[in-house]
Amino acid sequence: MVRKSHFDPQRVREEIAIAAARMIAEDGLDYSTAKRKAARQVVGETRVAGEWLPDNDQIEEEIREYQSLFQGDSQPAVLRRLREIALDWMQRLVPFNAYLTGAVLGGTAGEHSDIHLQAFCDNPKEVAIYLLNANVQYDVSETRHFAGRGYVETLSFLWRPSNEGRDAEPVGIHVALYGTDDLRGAVRADARGRLARADVRAVQALLDESDAAPSTN
Repeated sequence: MVRKSHFDPQRVREEIAIAAARMIAEDGLDYSTAKRKAARQVVGETRVAGEWLPDNDQIEEEIREYQSLFQGDSQPAVLRRLREIALDWMQRLVPFNAYLTGAVLGGTAGEHSDIHLQAFCDNPKEVAIYLLNANVQYDVSETRHFAGRGYVETLSFLWRPSNEGRDAEPVGIHVALYGTDDLRGAVRADARGRLARADVRAVQALLDESDAAPSTN
C-alpha cells in the first residue's frame, strides 16, 4: 500500500475533482458518489482523509470546464430545455411559492440531470393534491432540509412536455415540500454571488440571457 505521504495533497484533490467532474457530466452521478469513485480511481484502495478531497465548489468548476471542452455543442441546449420545463412547472406551482435549485439553476445540468424544486406553503399536502388532480403519478421520498433541520417530504415524477414527441426523454422532477416559515428571510448569495434558489422571474431572466447570448449559459 502506498503511503499518503507519497502524494501531493493539492495534486490529489485536483485529480479527484477532474475525475469526479467527468463522472457527473457523463454518467449523471451525484457529487458524493462521484467523489468516492474518483478517489478510488486516483489513489486506489488507499484511505483518503477528508482534507485530501476536493469540495463541491472545486468539482463544480471542473464540471464547467469539462462541459465547455467536451459538451459545448450539446450541453447548452440540454440546460435550456431543463430550465424551460422547470419554469413551466414553477408557473403551475405559483400558489405554492415554487423555487428552482440545484444544477439546473447553477448551469451545470446535463442530459442525466433532474429538476429540483422547492415549494413553500402553509399546507404542503396541497401540492400532492394538486398533482393528483393533474393526473401526475408521483413517488414520495425525503430530502435533507436546506438549512440542515432534518428532512422534508419530496414528491418525484417523470415529465415529458406535451409539445415534445414520444421519442423525447422524460425529465425527473423533484418537489421538496417546505412550510411557509422556511421562506422567511432573504436568500443570501454565496462568496461567488450565486443564489441557492431562484423564483419564476429569476429563471425567466436566465432564459432571456441565453436568448441574448446563445454561446453562454
